Amino acid sequence: MKALAYLGLTRTFTVNQLILLISIYFVAVFNFTFVRGSLTAIVSLETYNPFFLLSVPLLLLALVVLLFSLLSLVFVKSVFKPLLITLVLLSSMVFYADVTYGVVFDYGMIQNAFESHTAEALSYLNIYIMLFLLVFAIFPALWLLKVKVNHQPWGREVGQRFKLVILSVSAIAVIAYGFYPNYAAVGRNNSALKKHLIPFQYLSSSYKYINRNYLSEPLVFKILDESPQQLPVLPREKNVTVMVVGETARAKSFAYNGYEKNTNPYTEKLQLLSFANMHSCGTATAVSVPCMFSALPREDFSKRKAQSQQNLLDLARLAGVDVLWLDNNSGCQGVCKRVNNKRIKPDESHALCDGDYCFDEILLEPLTEKLARLEQPSTLIVLHMIGSHGPTYYRRYPKEHALFLPDCRRSDIQNCSQQALINTYDNTIAYTDFVLAKIIKQLTLLPRDIKANLLYVSDHGESLGEKGSYLHGFPYALAPKEQKHIPMLWWQADKQVLAEKSCWQQLSKQAYDHDNIFHSMLGLLNIASSTYNQALDIFSGCRTDLRLTKISGRDGWW
Repeated sequence: MKALAYLGLTRTFTVNQLILLISIYFVAVFNFTFVRGSLTAIVSLETYNPFFLLSVPLLLLALVVLLFSLLSLVFVKSVFKPLLITLVLLSSMVFYADVTYGVVFDYGMIQNAFESHTAEALSYLNIYIMLFLLVFAIFPALWLLKVKVNHQPWGREVGQRFKLVILSVSAIAVIAYGFYPNYAAVGRNNSALKKHLIPFQYLSSSYKYINRNYLSEPLVFKILDESPQQLPVLPREKNVTVMVVGETARAKSFAYNGYEKNTNPYTEKLQLLSFANMHSCGTATAVSVPCMFSALPREDFSKRKAQSQQNLLDLARLAGVDVLWLDNNSGCQGVCKRVNNKRIKPDESHALCDGDYCFDEILLEPLTEKLARLEQPSTLIVLHMIGSHGPTYYRRYPKEHALFLPDCRRSDIQNCSQQALINTYDNTIAYTDFVLAKIIKQLTLLPRDIKANLLYVSDHGESLGEKGSYLHGFPYALAPKEQKHIPMLWWQADKQVLAEKSCWQQLSKQAYDHDNIFHSMLGLLNIASSTYNQALDIFSGCRTDLRLTKISGRDGWW
């Protein structure tokens, strides 16, 4: 009984008392990162008011109390306690991602969470997160479930809550009046801190995502070009372009880009060209994949807008290109829904699959089948890899491909040594290189009258503990360079193109991003379209076929 009394289970709380207790827990525990970051920013100033320092947790407490007070007025008493329990459980998971990986749940991360499949979500489960949630989520949730709450008649309950709302608003007003210039200055210089506010950040981001994707009227589908056309190829000649969309590969881990470890041992003699200054459109698959296939520039990109207009694959199909999307990842994010596509099923009985995932070598089988029956003059095959997707990097390559040891064979990667973690990630890059070499081998076996080329580009990069950051999905403006600086490789079987190697090497040193992919692919596919912008076509500067320099807007050609 003493233990129960100590835990407060034998006493009855008013709703106001319960709100205050839960609010204190949210401030002291779930908002630890925000409070610590705010206090650190303040004490780093040349001079600061100690009362301003003390006001930070008090202001946050008033805001949380205000939120829960308003929620208690909206939801009836039978729902309010379950709502608090739900918020505790959700907040604990967000808190775990924050303190463990440095991940914040802004709109992009919420979108990523909503659109992840079950196997990807389960890959984060490990004993460490289970113990974490047991302490910070399950125990508090059980306490909330068992604790007795004295609900008064509705009129009196509203009056009590009104007092708490007035108290909270008054505290916020007093603090704002006394320290507004201080908050404005510190907030302006440390704007990223607000993304650590729990539960405000993930609740507002979730509302925005649900409103845009489920509650708003769908946009009218926009036709960008009604009649894109292929430029004629030579008689009896066929073109095959294989575009490999990498997953979570970062440029700094590629030997092609100066990395000290040979992570590209399989393709190093195949004359691939590396574009070492390439950057992604986003820091998560849900953004980067639709962005790279869209005509929208990154500054104007939204997935909703992109899905409501033609993309690269739509234009290629309309122009007569035989388009096929082969997926060994979480799907094409809507990019391939109007073209032929096939998603690898990991639950199939196959030596390359474990029931949850398949190694990327499995893409070679449908690729071989497609290359054996090329029916159109031009073919585009997109291979969507699972690549280096974390945190279970060790599940992305067979054990015999563990070139760098020791590796980290667990999902709580923050508990591995830094060297083991990097070795594991480097093994995924080397295995991707192995698969690329296999693809190129297939392309070299095609008949001589088939011109083949391959473009590999990752969707985004990855953090591996640099400055305490892990994984990806950070807000783009705040994301470290490791999450945005990505690899891009190009291979071309045309010996005439290889003869002009100096031109290509010069181009490869320039800065590019995903905005260039749409226009560069139109160029590689010989597609004339009003959407094409030659200035954004990476390859246009070194083409020997002068016809292709006249595609832009069809001026002077069509």
